[in-house]
Amino acid sequence: MTLALLIIAGIIVAAIALFMLGIHWGFRAPRQIENGTPQDLGFAFEQVWIPSVANKRLFGWFLPAGTATQTLVILHGWGSNAELMLPIAAPFQRAGLNVLLFDARNHGQSDTHSFSSLPRFAEDLESALAWLHANHPAACEKLVLLGHSVGAGAVLLAAARRTDIAAVISVSAFAHPEWVMRRYLQTLHLPRLLIRGVNRYVQWVIGHRFAAIAPLNSVCQIDCPILLVHGVDDQVVPLADAHAIVSHCPQARLTLLEIPDAGHASVDKIEEHAPALLAFLREAGFRLS
Repeated sequence: MTLALLIIAGIIVAAIALFMLGIHWGFRAPRQIENGTPQDLGFAFEQVWIPSVANKRLFGWFLPAGTATQTLVILHGWGSNAELMLPIAAPFQRAGLNVLLFDARNHGQSDTHSFSSLPRFAEDLESALAWLHANHPAACEKLVLLGHSVGAGAVLLAAARRTDIAAVISVSAFAHPEWVMRRYLQTLHLPRLLIRGVNRYVQWVIGHRFAAIAPLNSVCQIDCPILLVHGVDDQVVPLADAHAIVSHCPQARLTLLEIPDAGHASVDKIEEHAPALLAFLREAGFRLS
């Protein structure tokens, strides 16, 4: 091999390495550490550390509601944490549900891992549920999952694999990971061929094909009632994604609640519609005050 060919090969290898590094860097989850606790909202709580996969620990809070046997488990979205989900937790806890909030890996105060993904969010949720069953078995008579954004996709994926979930509330879920990737990569004006290459590489890294973890497919495998909550003005995940989920699986027990004037992270707007969320749980058989 001539020197020129060696130089060309080296440039190609370096370009591929930089390309892969750029993907990992561009899709890393920003970390926000909690600054407060549930006590700031007047709630008694138990700070917990939950063992997860790969010997990682998840930071969390368990908010008891007396001797309640029904529990809500909340999972935040990309770059968020348990504290930012406390406003949503409040009306449920006041209605008589125990609440478990936790940080996924690479988020909040939980341990660092190589990368974050929807399947890893779901793995951490499974770990949180295992911890709940082991440490508060009396609180597991009826379980409801609530997730936001990537967390919303994760609760749908986890519920599709379990039989102990009585209801699911999915907030601002995207319909398909490939759609999310395409929307983002198109803003970078990348050629279509390169976008396909990035999608294939990401699927290889996370170890799952996008179709296997897509929320529009997960809902078809869930037997319990599902409430999709979506902001009409969501610019990150358009409302059309929620409509696609509903239309893709008509046999699923799906209800769509559209929130006017709400964007992707409008926790305050969703909190304003807490009565509708609580009404959904009552219809699903939960006993609320």
